Amino acid sequence: MASTSARKNEGLGRRDVIKRSAALGLITVPTMSFLSACASSDSSGDDTVKKGKTSAKNPLGVNDTAGLDVVIFNGGFGEQYAIDAEKEYTKAFPKAKVKHTATQKIQSQLQPRFNGGTPPDLIDNSGAEQMDMGVLVGKKQLLDLTPLMDAPSYDDPSKKVRDTLRPGVLEMGQFDGDPVWIMYYAYTVYGVWYSQTALEGLDAQYPETWDDMLALCAKAKKKGIAGWTYAGKYPYYLPFSLYPFIAKIGGREVLDKIDNLEPNAWKDPAVKAAFEAYYELQQKGYILKGTAGLTHIQSQTEWTKGKALFIPNGSWVENEAAPTTPKDFKMMVAAPSGLDSSDKLPFGTIWASGGEPFIIPAKAKNPEGGMEQLRIMLSEASSKNFTKQVKSLSAFNGGTDGLTLSTAMQSGVDALKKAGDNVVNPRMQDWYVKLQKEQIGAGLGEMMAGRLTPAEAIKKIQAYADAAAKDQSIKHYKHQ
Repeated sequence: MASTSARKNEGLGRRDVIKRSAALGLITVPTMSFLSACASSDSSGDDTVKKGKTSAKNPLGVNDTAGLDVVIFNGGFGEQYAIDAEKEYTKAFPKAKVKHTATQKIQSQLQPRFNGGTPPDLIDNSGAEQMDMGVLVGKKQLLDLTPLMDAPSYDDPSKKVRDTLRPGVLEMGQFDGDPVWIMYYAYTVYGVWYSQTALEGLDAQYPETWDDMLALCAKAKKKGIAGWTYAGKYPYYLPFSLYPFIAKIGGREVLDKIDNLEPNAWKDPAVKAAFEAYYELQQKGYILKGTAGLTHIQSQTEWTKGKALFIPNGSWVENEAAPTTPKDFKMMVAAPSGLDSSDKLPFGTIWASGGEPFIIPAKAKNPEGGMEQLRIMLSEASSKNFTKQVKSLSAFNGGTDGLTLSTAMQSGVDALKKAGDNVVNPRMQDWYVKLQKEQIGAGLGEMMAGRLTPAEAIKKIQAYADAAAKDQSIKHYKHQ
């Protein structure tokens, strides 16, 4: 980073005008219970099915008569894409029965199975009840997916599966060294989502600077439209735009320090500036009234109804919000607006990374079957089916060829192109799920509800991070 003194003398007009006010009080934001540990099974038996013979058509050695137990998170992407891929599995192994379960209660349903040593063979570990992947990796509860990565790809045997993935997907599945513990199937573009139609109605363009953002919010407010809304009950959605905003202001190294749980990482000037900017939205009344009490679905519905211009979200929102989205909405995504001329990274800096994490438990009965199902899902046909059904990119690099993309998907592709090398990938949400979702999210939620000032929120979040850094019961990770 540039020296503090240099930055103090450069472009601080934007920071200086941000108003602060005292917190109105401390009210704890309701949080969810997350998996803090998965106990090892007490079972001494080994129920793993016998491995089948490897061949060109069966490179992973799947037992062609063994059942396959799959659990899918039935959220923004639904379950049909997985069901369709499972049909391809049964075509390849007609004697194998696939048990398919769809749920939004991943932790509630699966923690007892992990504890009892009878987990499924393949899990889409996503949603509000996502199991803590840092804990699962640290306690050796997951299967190393390196054999899948090194297997021939479904469409082209001359290519390994790892060579068909979008940039960064494989690395996201790695936590400490070479083993690959997670296969992120979706490729998610995070950022500030909006309706192009709504902006056109205000004779406005997407704001590239914070001054322009505030001016547009003021203009919208006069028309009875809020500037922003977000998932108030799940405020961990806020980092989807806040983290790349921080990186734009201070450089990606600021996010790396946060991920690494380094002392005083949250006290970085870039974090302070970003928090103060977001707090200004709240103080000036640019947040939709009642947002603090809204779920992700409710906030998205208010947004698609035109009650707010902007919402921080990921690219699953197009499919998830489809039931309430008008045909002429022209859904789009953009990188966060810049703060001022002293920002270290250019406008267009965005967060994009693997999403929808699939895992295979270490005690799965049919691990080869789980890996083969993922290999099928990473075929061009399955990838295109996923994209057509849920309007999201997949981890397969090239799964949009020949497809007509929606405005939302095309804007995501365009945003990635504009970002170039300025794509950030913070790891907090998969390294430390509890810290990210329960604690950092709670602090941000209190600040955006006006119950904490930026300084108070930073102090609180830093204390949470320090406690996590000192907690020897969890495994710690660092950027390599």
